[in-house]
Amino acid sequence: MWIEGRIFKVGRYWAAEAESLAVHTQGSSKKDAADMLKDAIETGADDYGIPLDVKVVHGEGNSVSVGADDNKAMLAFLLRRQRQINRLTTQDVAERMGSRSKTAYARYEQGKAEPSLSKLQELVAAINPDLKAVFHIA
Repeated sequence: MWIEGRIFKVGRYWAAEAESLAVHTQGSSKKDAADMLKDAIETGADDYGIPLDVKVVHGEGNSVSVGADDNKAMLAFLLRRQRQINRLTTQDVAERMGSRSKTAYARYEQGKAEPSLSKLQELVAAINPDLKAVFHIA
């Protein structure tokens, strides 16, 4: 799975962000900022007990794509991060999706199931309808 991010110059430093993951950092060079973004995402995922090996691929201009070979782990981090930022429980998300059971949603957040792109959009919309995340599953 790949998530849109960007790296851009701010004064003497390079800022790096993956907005949908709410990860922001900086570095002294564009490469350093990319390395810091990778490290920040991996550390954040590790805090949730999700092992993640992140890749940052430069696109055109300031755009970057942030991804991992393990789609389930990347999705688990995205969903859990957004849920916690929005101060929701797994039960809250299940109810927003019209389900009485939090188990189905929890399987995605635990990395036990991988949603289709349309299901991922539905999950993200249930957690944060205002999030304009740009991602694709490879």
